[in-house]
Amino acid sequence: MVFETTDLTAASFSAALFGLLATSVLLLMGSAWVERQWKLVVTMCACACIVGAAAMFEARGAWQSGAVPVVYHYVGWVVSMPLQILALFFFVGSVGRVRPGLFWRLVVVSVLMVFVRYLGEAGFMNATLAFLIGLVFWLYILGELFFGSMDTVVRDSSVKPVIRGYFWLRLIVTVGWAIYPLGNFITSFNGYVDTGGLSIAYNIADFLNRMAFGVAVLATAMLADKQSKEVDHA
Repeated sequence: MVFETTDLTAASFSAALFGLLATSVLLLMGSAWVERQWKLVVTMCACACIVGAAAMFEARGAWQSGAVPVVYHYVGWVVSMPLQILALFFFVGSVGRVRPGLFWRLVVVSVLMVFVRYLGEAGFMNATLAFLIGLVFWLYILGELFFGSMDTVVRDSSVKPVIRGYFWLRLIVTVGWAIYPLGNFITSFNGYVDTGGLSIAYNIADFLNRMAFGVAVLATAMLADKQSKEVDHA
C-alpha cells in the first residue's frame, strides 16, 4: 500500500493509528501501576483505543479508493464511545456509590446515540430525525455528567485528583465529542461527500477524544493512589 507524500488524509490516518496503538500500550502497562479499583477503568480506556486503532487501520486501507465509507467511522465509534462512557461510570464509582440502573441507561443511550446517527447518514432513516435523536441522546449523557448523581458523587469526594480528572474528562465529552454531531449535520443536511477533509478532522479529534481521555484517566488514577498513600502514612 503506497500513499502520495502530499496525501494529508492518509497521513492523518497513519498518525491517528500509531497514536492509538501507542496509547493502548501505555494504558495496558499503566493498568499494572494503579490500585485495584482503577484497573478496570484504565483497561476500558485501553480497549477503546484498540478498537479505534482497528477501525483506523480498516479506514486507512479503504482510503485507497479516494473516499472513506461512513460505516468505517461508525464501527469504531459504536464500541469505543460506550466504552468511554462506562469508563467514566466506573471512574466515579471508584470514589462513591453510583446506582446500577444508571449503568444500563448509559449503555443503551451511548450505543443508540451512535447507531441512530449512522442510520441517518447511511440513508436508512430520515436524516433530520436521526440527527435530532442522536443529539438528544448526547445531551442526556451530558446531563448525567453535569447534573446527575455522577456529578454529585464527585463533588462530595475528598479525592482532589478525581475532582480535577472528572472536570477534564467531562470537558472532553462536551467539547471534543461535539465534532461528531457537527460532522453528522454537515453530511446529512448539506449533501457533503467526504473526500478527505472530514476524515482528517475526525482523525485529529481522536488525539483528544480517545488518546487524551485515556491518558487523563491513567494520570488521575496514579495521582489518586499517591494521595491515598500519603493519607495512610500521615
